Amino acid sequence: MAPGFGQVADEFGRNFTVRGDLGASFAAIRDDEVLVDLWGGVADRATARPWTADTLQILFSGTKGLVAACLLLLIDRGQLTLEAPVARYWPEFAAAGKADVAVRDVVTHAVGLPGLEVPVTWQEATDARRMAVLLAAQPRSRDPRATRTYHAVTFGWLCGELVRRVDGRGIGQFFAEEIALPLDLELWIGLPADLEARVSTVELAPTWTSVADERLALDPLRRTIENPPRYQLGSFPWNEPVWHAAEVPSSNGIGTARSVARFYARLDQLLSPATVRLGSTVLSSRHDPLMERTTSFGVGFQLQTDTLTLGPEPGAFGHGGAGGSVHGRWPRQRLGFSYAMNLLRDDPGDMRAAALLAALHNCVEREAAA
Repeated sequence: MAPGFGQVADEFGRNFTVRGDLGASFAAIRDDEVLVDLWGGVADRATARPWTADTLQILFSGTKGLVAACLLLLIDRGQLTLEAPVARYWPEFAAAGKADVAVRDVVTHAVGLPGLEVPVTWQEATDARRMAVLLAAQPRSRDPRATRTYHAVTFGWLCGELVRRVDGRGIGQFFAEEIALPLDLELWIGLPADLEARVSTVELAPTWTSVADERLALDPLRRTIENPPRYQLGSFPWNEPVWHAAEVPSSNGIGTARSVARFYARLDQLLSPATVRLGSTVLSSRHDPLMERTTSFGVGFQLQTDTLTLGPEPGAFGHGGAGGSVHGRWPRQRLGFSYAMNLLRDDPGDMRAAALLAALHNCVEREAAA
């Protein structure tokens, strides 16, 4: 902990004593300086295994930030172009009237394929190549909401297949060799089997309501987006080693908060300044009719909106994850941050990440003013 950042530690403690956290970690890194590196609580309730400095946590949709960096690296190298049709790189994708879909549409969740129409189990969904084949054959949804809503799972398979078609490597291998290794990160899309024992066990909070949402039963588009089911009794893959080991680029990235913060802090060591700016430039901003809030996207990254989910900093970008985790970069401060936890909440009263980011921002601004 750097001097002057005690307020962050205080809020991290309150997450356990007041806000009900189970196990969690929070890190903030500026350039190469570690400002905050905190962990605590329980990694597995059943065994009382404590959360340690080396505990690994699944990132849920925070994984999409890792995917964004892979895409930006290919753009930086001139191998991928936003305005090009997806079919230029992936010819089979032109099927069912999709020849005009551009890479820009994919990276901003605007392609109109927010979910798979063919029912699949979570076990089947671990086969990323098979999921890409299904999406290539599928027509865009006729539902007018489909091009304006978040592609929660299909984003990963679409982008992962683009990376494979352009580079030849699967996105897990590409990320490991081109990003994690050079930046010295404990961060994976597809976890090596010998690291499984370090992964925390995920739980749904008693207040979790998404799986009981009656609108899901009434809305065909919502049902498609929730295919395969992932937050239901009997279909909860997040603690399964098979899921951890697979490439599910939308949501199964695993690592330490320390490494995610370092990833965001060091983006400018990986990408050119122009490409970092492109990643955080608004390509799409709209009201999401299913999420019922404004969303804003660059190349794969979520950008700051009026909800301030990425903290108080206006220029923030990154990506949040299911249950309350949040990860990102504050460009003005050259700072990366990550809050990762194993108790999933979806209630509006969840202030765990917001309290940490507010405290971090206060400390950084106070330091700058001194």
